[in-house]
Amino acid sequence: MEPSKSSIQSLVSEIKEEIFSNDNLHPFVSSSAYDTAWLAMIPVDPRKQNCPMFKNCLNWILENQNQEGFWGETNYEGLPTFNTLPATLACMVALQTWNVGQENIEKGLAFVHSKVEILSKINYQNLPRWFVIVFPAMIALAQAAGVELVFPKGSKRVIADIFFKRQQILKTEELVDESQYCDLPLLAYLESLPSTYNVHQEEIVKHLSNDGSLFQSPSATAYAFMLTGNDKCRRYLMSLVQNCLNGGVPAKYPMDEELIKLCMVDHVQRLGLAEHFNEDIEKILAKIYRDVKNHKAKPGKTNFFLPIKLYKDFLAFRLLRMQGYEVNPENLCWFLNDAKILKHMEENCEQFITVMYSIYTATNLLFPGEYEFEEARKFAKRMLERTIKTNKDHNFVLSKGFQNVIKHELKLPWIARLDHLDYRKWIEEYNITPLWIGKNSFYRLSCLDNKNLMQLAVENYEFRQLIYRNELEELKRWSMKWGLSDMGFGREKTTYLYFAIAASNSLPLEPIVRLIGAKAGIIITVADDFYDMEGSLSELEALTDAVKRWDGKGLQGHGKTIFNVLDDLVKDITSKCHTKERSEIGEKIRDIWRETFFSWMVEKTWSHSGYIPSVNEYLQTAMISIAAHTLVLPASCFLNPCIPIEKLKPAEYENITKLLMAITRLLNDTRSYQKEKADGKMNLVLLHLNENPEAHIDESIAYVEEIVGMKWKEFLKHVLMDGFDDLPKPCKNIHLSCLKAFQMFFNSSNLFDSKTALVDDIKKAIYLPIDRTPKPFLKPLPSPVPAKKDNVTKISASFEGALRNRGSTTIIKQQTNFGKISIKRPEKVHIPVRFNFCFI
Repeated sequence: MEPSKSSIQSLVSEIKEEIFSNDNLHPFVSSSAYDTAWLAMIPVDPRKQNCPMFKNCLNWILENQNQEGFWGETNYEGLPTFNTLPATLACMVALQTWNVGQENIEKGLAFVHSKVEILSKINYQNLPRWFVIVFPAMIALAQAAGVELVFPKGSKRVIADIFFKRQQILKTEELVDESQYCDLPLLAYLESLPSTYNVHQEEIVKHLSNDGSLFQSPSATAYAFMLTGNDKCRRYLMSLVQNCLNGGVPAKYPMDEELIKLCMVDHVQRLGLAEHFNEDIEKILAKIYRDVKNHKAKPGKTNFFLPIKLYKDFLAFRLLRMQGYEVNPENLCWFLNDAKILKHMEENCEQFITVMYSIYTATNLLFPGEYEFEEARKFAKRMLERTIKTNKDHNFVLSKGFQNVIKHELKLPWIARLDHLDYRKWIEEYNITPLWIGKNSFYRLSCLDNKNLMQLAVENYEFRQLIYRNELEELKRWSMKWGLSDMGFGREKTTYLYFAIAASNSLPLEPIVRLIGAKAGIIITVADDFYDMEGSLSELEALTDAVKRWDGKGLQGHGKTIFNVLDDLVKDITSKCHTKERSEIGEKIRDIWRETFFSWMVEKTWSHSGYIPSVNEYLQTAMISIAAHTLVLPASCFLNPCIPIEKLKPAEYENITKLLMAITRLLNDTRSYQKEKADGKMNLVLLHLNENPEAHIDESIAYVEEIVGMKWKEFLKHVLMDGFDDLPKPCKNIHLSCLKAFQMFFNSSNLFDSKTALVDDIKKAIYLPIDRTPKPFLKPLPSPVPAKKDNVTKISASFEGALRNRGSTTIIKQQTNFGKISIKRPEKVHIPVRFNFCFI
């Protein structure tokens, strides 16, 4: 069933009410099974321990076990992430505590027993710090609670290694190190610290936040409450549960509501839905901009949430700059001058993957002179590349969807990507979006997985495809009617040109804007080829003169066809203009075409006579002959608001138009110099080589590309900021779309002249529906393998043998309901885990 306007409008109304009109943002954050389990363990009365304080949390655990037996987050493919192991163990302990959910526990055990072996395939040194701290504690907690764990023999060594690495962390790190950046302190993992760590209640209370939390961690605060009975902790936990009506609590609370709103805006824009929520988006960004102006980016005394802050700051910067707000990146790049932070990031690059992605995408919007911002881009790129390599070499778990997005971002820059195809990629490959890795889980927005939102994205995309297919067929009929698709020479690019114009612009343009641009592009391609390869000098002179007079009398053959279709197009544009100045607009559009044909004639004269122009002389002509402005300016007459009439006059072009003309010419020159050299034509790469005979061709290309890079930054500033050009915003945006299309054609090779390079992209943009295949989940787990002495062992024996190989002894003591496990090393470091409930 094809999507309809009414269906789309109905979904838009529902989403406005569901997401943008909802003041309570708590339901938008996904629940953390691990933290929910800890709240579920708290008894109403610690002396009796007869029922849970938060029954909703216990019910959430009973109702939210994955069909494969685990609790916790899945990655993009629906496969369990690392956090499912400690989360599943914690949930089983919560159920065991209240003697409920025996079937759930058995399914959880089957999952843990069958999937823990994946750890043996991973270098434990690459495991996240939180996992190393939490996972051994959950093993001990489960053992103490009477949950019998039986692991494959192949995994016992790596589990012992994890225990040993945890010992090293506990031995070397302070409980709270105020000078520490990025990582949460050990006290934030209070529930995972051994009883022999001797955390005094006074120390816990001292570090409680004003809201009663321990580093905004529900699990650590839950255990702090169990140990101290502190009333501030209790009020924090009550508030948390009251705001999370379904019983599941997030990994961090309170939540940063600004960050949630920023992520909502980003997600909606990346899905291609901004046109439906412009007012909502503007309202959110306007408020955030006011807040940004009131404080600088550098954090204060507490640095433990630095990754979150950097992620948010750069995300806000990108969204605000793209919307035209004046934001200064210098306030964001302070971390580049902190050697300690940089060292930490480089040593833990995989843990900063979302932060680096946020930085890198923000730096797509570089303006001239933003040198520190450029350094931030280089640093983020290096970190992203290293993380991808780490994932490949060491099996570090990074979702395939996120890998694909990062690789795509690194391989094909934003300036060379078409909006319409970017929307499709986001819908198909990255519709489950982690914000960052929290203490022990992904911190996700559930609204990003909203079914109505995804349905709207799909219908909106496919509705655009329906429009594009119809317009392309109309364009093909027009091209055949005038004989342009069968001229007998040159390039037939009807589909290529329409694809580039339609897919490059995310705005809800009128069909006439796309069709005029595409028709102009077809005429330009045919006429340019006629001047380059087909027409004789006398034919070209006759055509140029006819265009100058705007009179086709005396023309024959291809020249007559080209003039007639051009004349018809200008008349069509003029007749459809809504302004009273139709005749004036028509004459100005004819002037644009006159200077374009004249530039082709000049270049033909140069090549015919062998004349080599100076660089300045060449650029003055070549900026016009590339004809980017000939595409953009006439089409801009139908925007709302439209281009001012005086800006159609060649002598009055705005700087943004001149930059467009220059950059498109230089982009073309870097990828077409070989063909033009063979045709006896000149371009800037060849001119530079001619003026620098000792230079290599690659150096000349690099020289031109460097100019392109500088001009791009200047161009972006003109597009995004007010005060540089006297053009309405829609006119600036269509300049940007045109330049992105050119960048796409000539980014790394000459795709425009290829017959097959863009076929797949054209299919995705216009013909192929969105892939709605459900993401694959885990295959059904095999039945637990009966324990055999040669391949599995109880957890206690496993650790005893593995640690003995390290020259140590293992002592395991079990108490009643909650007991302790202590692992003794020669350094006399004890790692017991005790979970008893006591109140002040």
